[in-house]
Amino acid sequence: MSEATDLTVIEIKPDQAPALYKSGGLDEFLEQIRQAVNEVPDLTTKKGRDRVASLAAQVSRSKTAIEKPGREYLKRLKEAVKPAEAEIKKFVDACDEIRDETRRPLTEWEAEQERIKAEEKAKREAEELAKEIELAHREALLDNIEYDREVAEKTAEAERQRIAHEEELKRQAAEQAKREAEEKAAAELAAAQKREADAIAAKAQAELLAKQAQERAEREAKEEQERTAKLAQEAREQAEREKQEAIAAEQRKAQEAADKVRREAEAKEAARLAEEKRVADEAVKRAANVAHQKRINNEAKDDFVKGGIPEEFARKAVELLAKRQVRNGSINY
Repeated sequence: MSEATDLTVIEIKPDQAPALYKSGGLDEFLEQIRQAVNEVPDLTTKKGRDRVASLAAQVSRSKTAIEKPGREYLKRLKEAVKPAEAEIKKFVDACDEIRDETRRPLTEWEAEQERIKAEEKAKREAEELAKEIELAHREALLDNIEYDREVAEKTAEAERQRIAHEEELKRQAAEQAKREAEEKAAAELAAAQKREADAIAAKAQAELLAKQAQERAEREAKEEQERTAKLAQEAREQAEREKQEAIAAEQRKAQEAADKVRREAEAKEAARLAEEKRVADEAVKRAANVAHQKRINNEAKDDFVKGGIPEEFARKAVELLAKRQVRNGSINY
């Protein structure tokens, strides 16, 4: 029989855990345990049988002395991951808000520039249209039908261009919101996949430890595997919930942006219609005035001709009267 020895009480302190609970980190303890039980008691005697039972009990105590702090260490590792995940998510959400708030003045400035350009273009077109109307009325009132058709076509073309421009702005805003939502969802999915990979790695580490601890009961290994699988499932479910919440939030942002664009477009449309009506009313008023003056001038010219004045002289006389270049003489319109 080999010389009887007792196992030294194994005590693992928390600061030793990182160096021990890794691949091969517990081999020294296993060798120590093997050496401590390397004896062959005489089973024919009560003392020998008691010795075998004592050695087996010592091995169980050593196993518990190493396993218990190991379990505590794994628990601390898992708890340490949760604040990191929460902090990363808080940081990512905060960065998204800072990014959106940082770009907001630029986005508003770009929208304002587009509005200014549209207003300037509409103003130039209105001024040009007013000049064309004035010129056309001076040259020939008989062309009113053709002129009105051209004005209507130009107005319709300007309206089509404005609507197309506003639709393009809406489309760009919707695409940008969609891209941001997809990017955030992809980032959340990648984080979920990483958490799942970490859970799988933790499971593999637990299985490796189970394999190295040869005396660990099969029932305990199965329970640990089920707990690890449950943690992985909960992590996947949490990631899916966070992804759906992120997608819903981005969709709400996109809808709010689209509503804002629509309200601004309606306000600009109302202002544009009011300005067009004012310009059109002034043009109609000027046209009516020109027609009235021309009718009075023609009646005066006809009266001069009836009085014996040649038509050319009569037309010149009416022109002088209309321009108030004849002393003590004028035409009342």
